[in-house]
Amino acid sequence: MSGTAAPWWRSAVIYQVYIRSFADGNGDGVGDIAGIRSRLPYLKSLGVDAIWINPWYKSPMADHGYDVADFREIDPLFGSTAEAERLIEEAHEQGIRVIPDIVPNHTSDQHAWFRAALEAGPGSPERERYIFRKGRGPGGAEPPNDWVSCFGGPAWTRVPDGEWYLHLFAPEQPDLNWQHPDVLAEFESILRFWLSRGVDGFRIDVAHGLVKHPDLPDLPPRRDPGAEPSRPHQDHPHWDRDEVHDIYRVWRKIADEYPGDRCFVAEAWADTPERLAAYVRPDGLHTAFNFNFLMSGWDAKDLRHVIDDSLAMLGAVGAPATWVLSNHDVMRHPSRFGRERVRRWLANERHVPEGPLDLELGTRRARAAALLMLALPGGAYIYQGEELGLPEVEDLPESVLQDPVWERSGHTDRGRDGCRVPIPWSGDSAPYGFSPDDATASPWLPQPAGWARYSVAAQTGDPDSMLELYRTALRLRREHPALGDGSLTWQDAPEGVLAFTRSPGFVCVINLSPEPCELPPHSSVLLASGPLKDGLLPSDQAVWLQQ
Repeated sequence: MSGTAAPWWRSAVIYQVYIRSFADGNGDGVGDIAGIRSRLPYLKSLGVDAIWINPWYKSPMADHGYDVADFREIDPLFGSTAEAERLIEEAHEQGIRVIPDIVPNHTSDQHAWFRAALEAGPGSPERERYIFRKGRGPGGAEPPNDWVSCFGGPAWTRVPDGEWYLHLFAPEQPDLNWQHPDVLAEFESILRFWLSRGVDGFRIDVAHGLVKHPDLPDLPPRRDPGAEPSRPHQDHPHWDRDEVHDIYRVWRKIADEYPGDRCFVAEAWADTPERLAAYVRPDGLHTAFNFNFLMSGWDAKDLRHVIDDSLAMLGAVGAPATWVLSNHDVMRHPSRFGRERVRRWLANERHVPEGPLDLELGTRRARAAALLMLALPGGAYIYQGEELGLPEVEDLPESVLQDPVWERSGHTDRGRDGCRVPIPWSGDSAPYGFSPDDATASPWLPQPAGWARYSVAAQTGDPDSMLELYRTALRLRREHPALGDGSLTWQDAPEGVLAFTRSPGFVCVINLSPEPCELPPHSSVLLASGPLKDGLLPSDQAVWLQQ
């Protein structure tokens, strides 16, 4: 990256640590802060700029930490607040910034506020912090509206006194009322609590969902999943409402009070690039995940459309793009790409793969996609295990599934456990170095037999491995003055091929067509996702060139 004074987050590569599944330091089968601390040298050697850590707060774990009972305490499962502070210090010593999750849409039903709301009864001030309503129909026996939970089933649960409360996720996750001043003040205090302890920013969970239509109307008609990406914005009663930006303008001012370019990244599922750009205006949040890129099909026209729209709309408000291929909520991309037909899907829809898995194809495409993502202007996120080429574990036994989606869907949706299996570090059998050698507990989700080949130890030093591809790409990204924040210029290319230059002297080509393609003029090959053949770039491969 060029040595400019631009804020670090404009071009950062941030590594997502799903804490339960990254590294188990105490042998109880669950990842923890001690495990992260032990693996900081690995993260430094990988070459990332920061880590984003999924929720580590005190929680009953109905949704693996996204049901927070106390935002100022670390859950004992993961460690302590003092350990978190040591992790932040040690990461900074390694040149790695730390970004924890913040979960503002809802709390746990065990949060002190919600327990007080239940005890206080209808009409009480305590209930005004959440969204309680009377039901519809005879005796109020039906939910207040037809909203559905993201985890399946209705988004309302009735309490013994007859009122209903809203939960867009699990019943154990009641939604907060962001029209209430107590809620605004509490989260401003929480932000300051952690910023004063040295965190470098926050990833905002469900950033698009905080504000609900005051009348709580029924949902609009569902859209056709095959709609074009250029479809118009659809007004929605609880997703991506304009009023949410008032909250983030205040949050931005808080972050700006602290030194070191503290930043926010929004998990904002918006249905158009224009709507996404609204989150990252100069007085709003700093960055937002580019889910349109993640949701793209394996198609050159679709990808170019998404890239062009993203850069144009975000650039118009002075914000960098933030690219992402996988996270803890979606099928890992080697398994998404390993299908004959890979089509885009829509925001707030569950991805459903089509057809049998060809993992060799998916891995080849994943290697190419990594080079595309890391060559694009802006920043990028890497989901733990992505750099190892881990596939989705699609055959977990039903008896071990823990995602609330599984139960809430009536066992029709297996949920997200398949992308959350603990990652392999070393050894020939489970737990593959995830837990200490003397651990007595098995990993919280079982690791497949045969994962030894994916381990960090097995891939380190192998020039053909996914891990070394990522290490080399991240090193070149740091060293090459064309990469990181900036712009790109598209070059003429055959149908199904994307080629662009970045100044000075960098070219990226990705071949999504079924036939090999010629390379543009260049002086050297910097990095290729797979072997070139007679000077041609094979199908489903990408290359970085020096002009």
